[in-house]
Amino acid sequence: MVDKTIFFIFILDNFTEVYYTLEEITVKQLGLEEAMRLSTKGRYGLKAMFDLALHDGDGPISLTSISERQDISLSYLEQLFSTLRKSGYVRSIRGAQGGYILEGNPDGITVGDVLRALEGQLAPVACVKTGSHEHCEKSGECVTRAVWEKINRSINDVVESITLQDMINDHKGLTGISTNHSKGV
Repeated sequence: MVDKTIFFIFILDNFTEVYYTLEEITVKQLGLEEAMRLSTKGRYGLKAMFDLALHDGDGPISLTSISERQDISLSYLEQLFSTLRKSGYVRSIRGAQGGYILEGNPDGITVGDVLRALEGQLAPVACVKTGSHEHCEKSGECVTRAVWEKINRSINDVVESITLQDMINDHKGLTGISTNHSKGV
């Protein structure tokens, strides 16, 4: 399986670099009471959308086949695809040969689109969420808020810069696979 881990580098006061994956950026490590973690909804949903994009053009893809290739519970995939369908990223096709197809091209759907559809906003702390009016009592003098805003912009810039097609291209480059029929991707 391809590891598409995103790393963030924090430079501490003593100029020591600390590397965290997106999943490891927790409030405990950053001295807060909340955590920014991608749940299984985001992680499994992105894997499933990648699988669907990888098989784009093969006709409707059954959730059973995605479930088997990705080792994700069928009932959980049904929940995820219900949300993705309502968000306009997939279309369901009924019938014996039915399944799901992408609603659009793989180069038009970003990692950010998928994650936000399943997870909501990707802000590291509540005070920098779009439309949030949550401010702590020290928001006017909070020196860390600017840091959280920069981290928020960076996270969103990264997830918006990667499309499902980019993931397919990376996968094919890493595995040397030129066919759309891969197990466990």
